[in-house]
Amino acid sequence: MTGSTSHKAGSALLTGEGILPERIIQEMFFAGEIKAARAPVDGQIQPASLDLRLGEVAYRVRASFLPGPDIKVADRLDRLKLHTIDLTAGAVLETGCVYIVPLQESLALRPDISATANPKSSTGRLDVFTRVITDNGIAFDTIPAGYTGPLYAEISPLTFPILARTGSRLSQIRFRRGQSLIPDADLEDIHRTQTLMSGGNERIGGGVQLSIDLQGNGPGSLIGYRAKHHSGLIDVDKVGAQDPLDFWEPITRRQNAELILDPDAFYILVSQEAVHVPPDYAAEMVPFDPLVGEFRVHYAGFFDPGFGHASAGGIGSRAVLEVRSHDVPFIVEHGQTIGRLVYENMAERPERLYGEGIGSNYQGQALKLSKHFTQK
Repeated sequence: MTGSTSHKAGSALLTGEGILPERIIQEMFFAGEIKAARAPVDGQIQPASLDLRLGEVAYRVRASFLPGPDIKVADRLDRLKLHTIDLTAGAVLETGCVYIVPLQESLALRPDISATANPKSSTGRLDVFTRVITDNGIAFDTIPAGYTGPLYAEISPLTFPILARTGSRLSQIRFRRGQSLIPDADLEDIHRTQTLMSGGNERIGGGVQLSIDLQGNGPGSLIGYRAKHHSGLIDVDKVGAQDPLDFWEPITRRQNAELILDPDAFYILVSQEAVHVPPDYAAEMVPFDPLVGEFRVHYAGFFDPGFGHASAGGIGSRAVLEVRSHDVPFIVEHGQTIGRLVYENMAERPERLYGEGIGSNYQGQALKLSKHFTQK
């Protein structure tokens, strides 16, 4: 879908600095600032983000790459691609391989609009490593202000092979005007009036700090999942199609409420804290500090306005943690800080919130696998 209205017409719609809401994203399609051959589908535009759709082909490449200044992704592909895969009827993307997929959406941003991408929550919970690349790009998932050109997804399934097709949505993008990050002093004020988190440690420092829950509901209770290797295939577009026990090993609480992370194993765990993103804000989960341990929280972690908001049915929503250890076994203990949420202002309050009848899968969640598995 390409619009014929001008950039000037779209520019008048912006009223403040911050993350752009659903209304503005829709107008960006009409103004031609977001371009796609097909109109957006239901559920593709969320309160403060846009899902990105895979195009018709995937290129198996020798290695991940960034194009660098003055170099187009297509030029790099000419040298690095090993095989071209047709996605129109669906294709298997194997673990341990790197694929580049042209996305259906391309951009023609205004000089004051930038963007950031990240994997969708469901993608992260499958341990599918996904990043967005632009022409002339010097950083993944970062789209500079005023960028005009195509978007590409780098996809590397790390644990499970996946079946994907044209139109599958593995990544999301959010658009930003001006400065939007909220400093800690302001977060303290917002927390006092709107309660950004409850339970757990309730600490603010470099954002809202999140700690790990390894106590559950008592000895023997479920506290997480460890991914099995050599499992079956997961269709990324089918909801509730898989038995979790075919892919995951449940982890129950030990008496000492600690867990040894095996090197290169993938875990689904949960925060102690219930998280709240009020309607005027958005949030992103980022690693706490790489110096405190040999593990990382997976990169999927954008929280739309209304996540955990009582009026949107989300009171008590906790953050699911996608955790992978590096190189050596590492012990994590109950209450250990493992991630943080940084909050950003919305440019204006969205008309709809996460969870308000828009197909949101994780409102009101506790420990929860991705939508692809039956929930027991």
